Amino acid sequence: MDKNFRLNIVSLEKTIYEGFICSLIVPAELGYLGVLANHAPLVTMLTPGKITLREKPDSQKVFHCKAGGFLEVLKNTATVLVDSISEA
Repeated sequence: MDKNFRLNIVSLEKTIYEGFICSLIVPAELGYLGVLANHAPLVTMLTPGKITLREKPDSQKVFHCKAGGFLEVLKNTATVLVDSISEA
């Protein structure tokens, strides 16, 4: 079983992040949501907050989602669409 999955973070202006990661945590409507490889298909709205991703278990990148957006998880690919985002 593959432990990595593809992540694309896209804003209105440009692609913010593109690559393979082992975990993702996003600010969903009902609280923070974690995504790992082979996650079930999902579409949810995002709220302002921290987006945390790990390319390897011992590394971490954090982005600040300033205005919400959407998350889609399908076939081992997660796509985050945001209006405004900055890297921490």
